[in-house]
This record gives sequence, structure tokens and C-alpha cells, in this order.
Amino acid sequence: MDNGMSGSVWQLLFMLIWVLVVVVPFWKITGKAGYPGWLSLLVIIPLVNVVYIYFLAFSRWPSLSGSDQ
Repeated sequence: MDNGMSGSVWQLLFMLIWVLVVVVPFWKITGKAGYPGWLSLLVIIPLVNVVYIYFLAFSRWPSLSGSDQ
């Protein structure tokens, strides 16, 4: 008599682990680039994540403002 709750709990747990696996490294990269770490939460949003990755890859990083990029 499974009402489907155990499946949704596992799905939620998997999603939370996946978010941690993706967001935590981006939080560190974003911080090292000189941007606020909370911007890494943008990688969770579909299509916005692609724009964010391109922004991070091709923008001038404030932390490297004194060196040649």
C-alpha cells in the first residue's frame, strides 16, 4: 500500500544533493572571480544557467583587475 510518498522523498533528496553538487563549486568559483557567491544560485535556473556560465567565462573578473586577462 505505497501511496507514492517514498518516491517523492527520494526524488527530493536526489534533487537537493544534485543542487549541492552543482552550486557549491560554482559558489567557490564565483567568489574567487570576485563576484558575490549568491550569484551561483543562477545555475539552478534553466537557460539562465547557460547565460551565467558565459558571463562568468568571458567577463573581466574583479579579483583579477590588476593583472592582464
